[in-house]
Amino acid sequence: MEDQPDQFTNTSQKWDQIADVVVIGSGFAGLAAAMEAKKAGAAVVILEKMKGYGGNSVISDGMIAAAGTPMQAKAGIQDTPERMQKDMLKAGMGLNHPHLVQTLTQNSRSLIEWTIDDLGVKYLEQVSQLGGHSVPRSLTTHNRSGAAIIKPLRAKVKDLGLEINFQTYLQKIHRQKDGRVVGVSVNRGYVYPEATSGTPQNIRATQAVILASGGFANDIDFRMVQDPRLNHEVDSTNKVCTTGEALRTALRIGAAPVHLSWIQLGPWTSPDERGCGVGPDFTDYSVFPYGVLVNPHTGKRFINELADRKIRSDAILEIGQPCIGIADAVGVEQSGVSIERGLQKRVVKNFDQLESLASAYNLDFGALSRTVEKYNKSVENGRDEEFRKPIRANAKPLQRAPYYGVRVWPKIHHTMGGVQINKKAQVMDLDHRPIKGLYAAGEVTGGVHGACRLGSCAIIDCLVFGRIAGQNAAASN
Repeated sequence: MEDQPDQFTNTSQKWDQIADVVVIGSGFAGLAAAMEAKKAGAAVVILEKMKGYGGNSVISDGMIAAAGTPMQAKAGIQDTPERMQKDMLKAGMGLNHPHLVQTLTQNSRSLIEWTIDDLGVKYLEQVSQLGGHSVPRSLTTHNRSGAAIIKPLRAKVKDLGLEINFQTYLQKIHRQKDGRVVGVSVNRGYVYPEATSGTPQNIRATQAVILASGGFANDIDFRMVQDPRLNHEVDSTNKVCTTGEALRTALRIGAAPVHLSWIQLGPWTSPDERGCGVGPDFTDYSVFPYGVLVNPHTGKRFINELADRKIRSDAILEIGQPCIGIADAVGVEQSGVSIERGLQKRVVKNFDQLESLASAYNLDFGALSRTVEKYNKSVENGRDEEFRKPIRANAKPLQRAPYYGVRVWPKIHHTMGGVQINKKAQVMDLDHRPIKGLYAAGEVTGGVHGACRLGSCAIIDCLVFGRIAGQNAAASN
């Protein structure tokens, strides 16, 4: 620490505002942290760099994984936190920090109950099985949007007397020579993306600063340092504001980085639209569980469509061009998810015959026919001998028109790396010691997901550790 004097703050620093806890970010993690800190009696200030709250939380699909929920029990699904932990560690290639995964999974059921009992969140009856999960455990909000959680969370925070300070850009985290974080410098009135716009101010945090600022999927220079392949030509599903300034600010004062090079691409996106778009409504809910993904060169399956995201994305990238996702009328019906928006935008296309679909996507019809026939036998037998894809109990052979197709190509979706935290959500320094007065939760942290985050494990991560950060920050001394 002594060889980095610039990271420290002069003890005579002048402050324009004083609070007990300062929260950076207003998504799932930030609002959960602010709510818990305020309920614990702390004076809380919430800072948000954009004009509106929510960040990526608002545009998420509202899917949240948890083990041992009442919804699973009602559907006859047996699951435990230990099983969910095993699945996360497997997908993360064992790079996950086990104590963080255990904290997440052990708190997952009570977190769902909290969203229902305290926030009034409503979920659909169905329990989905996403890639990499060994059993169905993913719940979906009633409107298939993260807004169904973030809006009531925002309302609760407002009821507690907290307002969000919008257009407030974090410039610096102040850390004293004794190692304690004591506040932040910001630009108020910041206008995206001009970092120097606005009026400089200093905010004292007498107890703690909580980082809940999200990931860096759209910080092209920073992500290319981690993975040079992820240049300007690679699209992202994230909001444009996911640019990682708070993460880099924390690194400058000695926070330990972890897993920054593990950047996840979503295997369910289409190159025929920008951002996340509407294609995933079809790929994630119909193609992967009830249909097939085929190599455009051979017309054959090449992957377990329900493998984890990294396995699928890497396999598609290896092929080198968009692959074709196919499902039929029954698969779409069984998914329970409308694909009308995809059809309207021509991202998803429908065909009266499989041959017409093959022609439209330049697939060898003979090869495709044999692929579908082989897959249908797997469905009838309830076992996929070729790729070990779990066959859902309600799956039917792929044979009823209309047939639906989509081009599939990965986009950057989640950055698994960030600052290191412990199970109390304290940020750790390079000597593996907690930085006093600094907490973090959500995508700005690393270690929870390892090499690959399982689908629907982001919201549970943000909310579990957001609440933990808020509770512990309020008790910090």
